[in-house]
Parts: sequence; C-alpha cells; structure tokens
Amino acid sequence: MPVRIMIPGPFRRLAGGASEAEVEAATVYEAIRALEILAPGLRDRLTTAEGDVRRFIRLYVNGKDIYELRGAETELRDGDSIEIVPAAAGG
Repeated sequence: MPVRIMIPGPFRRLAGGASEAEVEAATVYEAIRALEILAPGLRDRLTTAEGDVRRFIRLYVNGKDIYELRGAETELRDGDSIEIVPAAAGG
C-alpha cells in the first residue's frame, strides 16, 4: 500500500532534494527500509544498527507520534503519511 513520507530539510540532500517520497509499506519499519532505496544513507540517519529509531528522531503517522502507537511496528494504511522530525539542538 502506498504511503507518503515527508522528508525534512536536513535529510533532503540524501533524497536528491525531494521533500517527500512515496513507498509501499505495511509498517513504519518497512517504510524506512523502502525509503533507503530512494534515499541511500537515510535509514542510517533514522535508525540504529539494530533497527531502532534513533532517540533524536521523531516519526509521526498522520500526526500521531509512533511511540503513542506501536513504535516502528505501527501498521500503515493506504494513503497514510509519515513525517520525519529531527530533534532541534538547543542550549
């Protein structure tokens, strides 16, 4: 099922400048893996070697934080959107 992934500015260079991508995926984790084909290197920025979403990255499915759902195993439906939000540095 096609889902849309919104790519934030800091990661767009890895996606050839694209601000969004459409992938076929049944879960958030599958979407991240599919995104790697379109944007090589992006998966490493989003997940650890073990496949966990990095702590400074937030992913939202249709506006809801995946950690309020089922994490990377959150199931997706046709037309869902995933927003990638890197944490802002502060001090």
